[in-house]
Amino acid sequence: MAALSSTGIPAVTKARVLVLASLALTWWLARLAPQYRPVVQAEVSSRLQEARRKMPNISFDWRPTDDARAQHNASKLALLIEPRPIPHLVPLILHMTAVVPPDWRFLFIGSQWSIYSVGRAPAIRHQQAIGRMDVLRMPQPWSIERQEDVFRLLTDLRFYDEFLPGVEWILKYEHDTVLCANSPKGLDEWLGWSWAGALRGEDDRFSGTGGLSLRRVSAIRRVLGFQERHNDSESEGEWFGKRLSVMPGEKVASKFQGALAVENVFTDKPMGYHVGGGGSNLNHDVWKNSDMRKRIFEYCPELSMIMDMKLERERCPDDDGQGGRGSDDDLSRLAVEVVQRQGEDGGAIVLLPPQPPPMPEPRAETRR
Repeated sequence: MAALSSTGIPAVTKARVLVLASLALTWWLARLAPQYRPVVQAEVSSRLQEARRKMPNISFDWRPTDDARAQHNASKLALLIEPRPIPHLVPLILHMTAVVPPDWRFLFIGSQWSIYSVGRAPAIRHQQAIGRMDVLRMPQPWSIERQEDVFRLLTDLRFYDEFLPGVEWILKYEHDTVLCANSPKGLDEWLGWSWAGALRGEDDRFSGTGGLSLRRVSAIRRVLGFQERHNDSESEGEWFGKRLSVMPGEKVASKFQGALAVENVFTDKPMGYHVGGGGSNLNHDVWKNSDMRKRIFEYCPELSMIMDMKLERERCPDDDGQGGRGSDDDLSRLAVEVVQRQGEDGGAIVLLPPQPPPMPEPRAETRR
């Protein structure tokens, strides 16, 4: 209940004074607001415009690029065609992605089984996600099951038009080829050549063996524009080489000049190697010498990834270290030594074939 003074008039308190003052101030501000509203709006607008002028221009694109492949050079392509699910395909592809310049794109053309073998690897899926690699199974009637099918594919102009539009340079490699990370040259240094590969023989005018080769598509189109390869004839590398080497205006590898890789003729510090059949079809002049093999593997240790190799302790006792076996005299002497050792033991003398050395003993700390 409100307090009353002795005269019956409500007493003046501090709270009542504050309420009256606030009401009066509110009424006064309400009367002034229409008069000052344009001035206030103009001042606020000018300050906002000044602040906008001082802020840097920044634009945000929250949507990623629709095609991740656009980040790479569409004119450069590393191509591998392999229908067989060979175990080392994934390591080989990943090694090539590390050695080939980063703006190159990769394409693997395979069968149902080789695509499954390659495509299930997380590292390959990552290369696909960043737009650097594509995996393709050729539709009918195209086929890659036989080597002849691949030759027909690479000598058909429709293949380049339908599946490789915009590609100008192709690095074609196979399961038994590899680029060496220690090479003093980079792949882009061969872009001025129409065709560069491996030297087949010292007298070979065209150094363009197709297993590991760099090819210019415009030169290929030029050949296919007026000639067609006969089925079941020579390989596509030899077929293109005979024509490109005599065509004016085309720069093709000749003998040691422009040789990209080593296959049958040794060159020092090549860009890569082609070992036929994974090492089962090696050239004797290049690989027979153990010192030469050591030199090659020290320069390009990646070769051990694609070659069919075995341990030194698995050598036959009469292995001459040059890819051959010992003479008949060596075999006779070895047989005599075996007989003598068995005779000293007092047991039955049985002539056994040469045996590999025993397995190394485990270290002491690993024994149970």
